[in-house]
Amino acid sequence: MMNDRDMDAVFQALANESRRRMLDIVKEEPGIGVGALAGEFDVSRIAVMKHLAVLEDANLIVSEKHGRTRKLYFNAAPIQMIHDRWTSEYSAYWAGQITRIKYLAEARDGDDQSKKNKSKKG
Repeated sequence: MMNDRDMDAVFQALANESRRRMLDIVKEEPGIGVGALAGEFDVSRIAVMKHLAVLEDANLIVSEKHGRTRKLYFNAAPIQMIHDRWTSEYSAYWAGQITRIKYLAEARDGDDQSKKNKSKKG
């Protein structure tokens, strides 16, 4: 079970848009170096390092030192533990179904918007 301090750290880390974007990048590119990650942002490397410290404190990022390079990996376990706290097996199933419908509707809406934009141009 996750204690309150650990849970607070996860919510604090996820509350910032830049940190969420960092997690997205690390999730998509496991083992990305700190320098490569910093290159994705228009802030100083020091600012990126501060954000990474918050993510590591929340245990959302795991880093491994390889020579002079620090490789970064996404750790989904804290998010899963929060999810598990408030969902049962039954509610998780239905939440998943509702989410799937939401994504399908959004994709369909995006396709409809794309078709409307094409018909306006043509």
